[in-house]
Amino acid sequence: PEFISKKLAKWCEKKQIEQKFIQPGKPMQNGFNERLNRTYREDVLNAYFFDSLEQLRILSDKWLDTYNSKHPHRSMKGLTPNQKRLLLTEDAMKKEELIANNL
Repeated sequence: PEFISKKLAKWCEKKQIEQKFIQPGKPMQNGFNERLNRTYREDVLNAYFFDSLEQLRILSDKWLDTYNSKHPHRSMKGLTPNQKRLLLTEDAMKKEELIANNL
């Protein structure tokens, strides 16, 4: 946002969105975003040479889809989001079955 900060501030003000900032030099205050930025930089920006912004956008979209569905996440004990979703769905179905059988 450093290149569009004034436009972003105006947009947030118009939408009544309060901006919050971390202290300069304290990336640990924003750990989730910093981790995502690092992963994106390693997996996409540092891994490829791009001929156009369109090429970057296409690869970024593919990467984001993979990251949000098939990429293992430590926060989910190494499961992918798809695996975690399946477990949660199965768990919910088992609970519903238990409730139905106990009535």
